[in-house]
Amino acid sequence: MLPSTTYRASAFIDAASALGVEVIVGSDASFSPIGRGGPAGARDQPDPATVALDLDDLDAAVAAAIACDATRPIDAVVGVDDRSVMAAASIAESLGIAHNPLSAVAATRDKLTMRRLLGAAEVPQPEFAPLERSGGPDAWRAAARAVGYPCVLKPRTLSASQGVVRVDAEHELAPIADRVWRICDEAGETSGALVVERFVPGAEMVLEGMLTAGRLEVLAHLDKPDPMDGPYFPETIFVMPSRQPEEALAASEAAVQKACTALGLAEGPIHAEVRIDASRAWVVEIAARTIGGLCGRTLALATGATLEEVVLSHAAGLPPPRRHAAAAAGVAMLPVAHGGTFLGVSGREQALAMPGVVGLEITLPVGATVLPAPEGNRYLGFLFAKGLSPEHVERTLRAAQDCLEIHIAAES
Repeated sequence: MLPSTTYRASAFIDAASALGVEVIVGSDASFSPIGRGGPAGARDQPDPATVALDLDDLDAAVAAAIACDATRPIDAVVGVDDRSVMAAASIAESLGIAHNPLSAVAATRDKLTMRRLLGAAEVPQPEFAPLERSGGPDAWRAAARAVGYPCVLKPRTLSASQGVVRVDAEHELAPIADRVWRICDEAGETSGALVVERFVPGAEMVLEGMLTAGRLEVLAHLDKPDPMDGPYFPETIFVMPSRQPEEALAASEAAVQKACTALGLAEGPIHAEVRIDASRAWVVEIAARTIGGLCGRTLALATGATLEEVVLSHAAGLPPPRRHAAAAAGVAMLPVAHGGTFLGVSGREQALAMPGVVGLEITLPVGATVLPAPEGNRYLGFLFAKGLSPEHVERTLRAAQDCLEIHIAAES
């Protein structure tokens, strides 16, 4: 299930080719892996068969998949990102294929539902409350006081840190809430409520995992070496293997396993964001998919097996791809400093010439309109490095970023 906006089409098609898996692509637009991000062995191959799907109409998507299955039997269904996971679960259910329950996937797509289910199961997570738009400033202040300051406002269904803003004091609450609701309106998020959460201090990290009959296998822990303290929360750098102590990693694994069980997730990849505070792990987010953007390439650099190969081999019931012990690797996201028109990036040759840098992908076209966080939810590109240690990789990424100059024409 490859939405037209995904960065990862060529990576999944390449993985299918490497595994000898026949692919039918379900997409909401005319599909081609070319230009979708990544070195593409698939670019030298014919495009796979495609089925047009409306990813936002689950009944129509299921009907199209059933019609396809009648002539080309489908053995596995994989949703690659937030836009496709609901349709993928619905199709898998209709075809009797191992899958996550639709209710579990839906819970990962709604932060308030997720928080309530995790709370009922006593999963360690921030204190939270709903912030109803219709309630007005007095009700908003009461909800935030119950959670405590500093707190974080989040839209219920948006992703990639869009609309996520820290609030440090009561006088900031109403104007920030109004701003977040404007972001929701422009993004088409119509739930009518936000989530207000207690801000949890500490280091933030990522856990990538695979579920089989509800049991979690950890694929990787990735550190976020930059403080994720707000007021906005765009991703900057991921590095693996993690430098957190073993007890913190064990706590994160236990918390994420408990969260998956509480939500009812049972099969396929999961992506979790976890805060570590004094070796305690707090579940911040969990999604029924892999890490977003092109960040999954970090696992291939570190272990020799692409994340897409891991996902497809699990879905198809094939032996997992061979992986070596994790070396050090990382990715830096190229940020949007201010809104305007993207004009390009200079200094790429210097960055790519640095020892340890292994790739640079600019994923937005010149001329694209860009917005910084919290209004925006896209990155300009991704910079990759590997090295002898996580510290070395982090230094390499920062030095290479210093070589790059991002050109954005400010809005007049």
